Amino acid sequence: MLADPADQRTLLTLADLDSEVARVQHTARSLPQHKTIADLMGARKSAADELVASSTHADDLQVAVRKAETDLAPVRSRLERTEQRVADGSVTDPKTLRSLTEEVEHLKKRIGELEDEQLEVMGRLEDAVAHRDKVAARKTEIETRLRSAVAERDEAVAKLSQEAKDLTATRGPVAAKVPAPLMSLYEKLRASTGLGAALLKAGRCTGCQLQLTLTDLDNYRKAPANQVLRCAECDRILVRTAESGL
Repeated sequence: MLADPADQRTLLTLADLDSEVARVQHTARSLPQHKTIADLMGARKSAADELVASSTHADDLQVAVRKAETDLAPVRSRLERTEQRVADGSVTDPKTLRSLTEEVEHLKKRIGELEDEQLEVMGRLEDAVAHRDKVAARKTEIETRLRSAVAERDEAVAKLSQEAKDLTATRGPVAAKVPAPLMSLYEKLRASTGLGAALLKAGRCTGCQLQLTLTDLDNYRKAPANQVLRCAECDRILVRTAESGL
């Protein structure tokens, strides 16, 4: 392919702009906030799952406390009625009175057992509620940090996106100066290698950073100024300038 040397040199400006756009896009993808957000989202899910489990456990214990109170109520009522019968003198038969007295003692013992069970469940409920509230507070703190990280990321991405747009706007007029066949080759190479053109500097391709052989340099030296050279190593367009060392 043949192309005016000036048009070939324009490719270097274009390559610099494309490199800057690629750098900005890579920076946007590599922002530390991305990992922070991913980590916080994982932590939030874990906290949310733990909160559901701890809330369910606390609810179950609430039910157990109410059941314990429900179990106690009829036993207390029966004890009250039995003690009343013993105390009011309405029962005069010694055998019946002894049976009622024994029932009072049994009921008191049963009430003591039920109250112990109730206290034990209430203690577990208190611990469960404290744990649930602690998990809820941790989830809230994670969500606060997550919102902050998302805001920081969005701000950084917005700035980088604007920078990329500005570079792209600058690129347009530069690309328009390049003849269509040369531009088509440049874009094809850029799509495959990431960089369509590179400067030949002091006998080295600045695209692949490899020093070219003496044979290749001799061939480049003999080539007409308007011939579009290609790097023998990376196949990119090689642009000659006074720095090329030819």
